[in-house]
Amino acid sequence: MKERTAKFGIGEVVRHRKYPFRGIIFDVDPVFSNSEEWWLAIPEGVRPRKDQPFYHLFAENAETEYVAYVSEQNLLPDHTGEPLRHAQVDELFIRNADGTYVVRPGKHN
Repeated sequence: MKERTAKFGIGEVVRHRKYPFRGIIFDVDPVFSNSEEWWLAIPEGVRPRKDQPFYHLFAENAETEYVAYVSEQNLLPDHTGEPLRHAQVDELFIRNADGTYVVRPGKHN
């Protein structure tokens, strides 16, 4: 598999192309690195390609907060400027006055 340069970076707020959730990226895999079982559980018609970056998100929807693993093809930038409420966001990131997030000093792997 050929690695591609990631379109999004750590600290970027993104939203899912098809599902109603958004989140902040806290890690990036250059290509798929989850389990085959996880990948096969996705319906074939919407299953993403493995040869693209995958992103670990502190994600949230209207009901809950969770961690998501999402392919690049399914993410779009989120330009709402709305703060994220996920409890782990404040542990890893600082929100700037302009609404962008940066990694807390000493917190990135």
